[in-house]
Amino acid sequence: MTQESATYKLPVHLKQLITSNQAFHYRIIPIKKEGTTLVFASDSKQPKSLQKELSIIFNSAIQITEETTEAIQSYLTLNYRKTTTAAQEKLQYEDNFLQKLIATAKDFGSSDIHMEPYEKFCRVRFRLDGKLKEQYTISNKEYPQLINQIKIQSGLDISQKRLAQDGRITFKAGTEEFDIRVSTMPTLHGEKIVLRLLNRNTQEVSLTDLGFTAHELLQYREASKQPQGIILISGPTGSGKTTTLYATLKELNKETSNILTIEDPIEYTLEGINQVQLREDIEFDFPAALRAFLRQDPDIIMVGEIRDDKTANMAIKAALTGHLVLSTIHTNSAWATISRLIDMNVPSFLIASTLTMSIAQRLVRKLCPHCKKEKNTETTDFPLTYDIPKDLKKYYIAQGCNQCYHTGYLGRKAIYELLPITKDLEQAIKSNQLQIDEYLSEHNISTLEDNAIRLVREGVTSVDEVYALLAKQ
Repeated sequence: MTQESATYKLPVHLKQLITSNQAFHYRIIPIKKEGTTLVFASDSKQPKSLQKELSIIFNSAIQITEETTEAIQSYLTLNYRKTTTAAQEKLQYEDNFLQKLIATAKDFGSSDIHMEPYEKFCRVRFRLDGKLKEQYTISNKEYPQLINQIKIQSGLDISQKRLAQDGRITFKAGTEEFDIRVSTMPTLHGEKIVLRLLNRNTQEVSLTDLGFTAHELLQYREASKQPQGIILISGPTGSGKTTTLYATLKELNKETSNILTIEDPIEYTLEGINQVQLREDIEFDFPAALRAFLRQDPDIIMVGEIRDDKTANMAIKAALTGHLVLSTIHTNSAWATISRLIDMNVPSFLIASTLTMSIAQRLVRKLCPHCKKEKNTETTDFPLTYDIPKDLKKYYIAQGCNQCYHTGYLGRKAIYELLPITKDLEQAIKSNQLQIDEYLSEHNISTLEDNAIRLVREGVTSVDEVYALLAKQ
């Protein structure tokens, strides 16, 4: 171990040998385990007394090598989190392991916990700001017991190991309570489990916090206040579409409106809104739910996702008959939504007369304000097909520090591409005109690419984070 190490990243099996508190208190870093001897590196000025104390603590022979203060500090900040909370303690397998694991993930701000069995061990990863990061390993002997514990708490069949199962856990940590969505999947070496942490406190979700520019927010609110029509939000899985829909429903949730949603699954509970869970096992799918909804005197209908022809046509029918319909769809851009609906056998004249606004959405990670670093613009940092703005002389890049778990990023922000359906676009839809680049330019409509480079210019995110959006197709 030397100061010249490039990343100061410890293997997970070594990092778990000691707790964060022990690492910072004794300023020690585990290097390796040779038989019954633990080898640590330290910058301590009293290696003999430290060696004796550690020998008692770990009940093992101890060997200590000297390292520079700078190197030890780099290893500590990258691999351990200095805190006094119990959630950050070493996670040995015990009765409250699951409790500690979930509390740790929640403390990190993680959205998902992935538990993946392999031939010799089980890997545990947290999803932080959209990216997976390995945190712990569990022995294969202990993993089955953990699976059963999760299945029992989520109401799943512990004897069924060959089929995927879905369940739900209500988790309490102190005064905080939130739901966890559980998904199991059989793999080569056992069942993989994914726990999705869902925050019940959706009252804090607001359209003003999501990433709309002032002009975009004004346009979107105007579209969502229409008494009828359909608003579609497109983007890949995990791009924040559902969050945008929930924030919209929160604003539209008035005593005078009857709001119904059909979701698969219901991720968050919204008081004052009638939320319905999809049940395909009893043939209660999106089209069936929409047919039932139209008999419930609704004002606003939210459909979790338009997946097929039947759902698309039922949503259009609901919009035609005097309802505001909100939904999501999987396309790459706001205009591509039109082609997708046509592929679903929705007549173009119906799309033109019902679609109020098409939106494309992505999530980008925000640079950590504590460690981001300024850099001169270089052409090699951008896609070859992208025309770099001449006035973009500098931008920021990710570094990594203790505040952001050495990822270089802290939090995420949505970027949007809003396309209000004007009279001109209605005609373009009816005539199956697929290219509207000239229209977008003439009307100063910001694309995902435009908003991505705007965040780079403002120092909010990095070129690496939005590289795919800047690469023209």
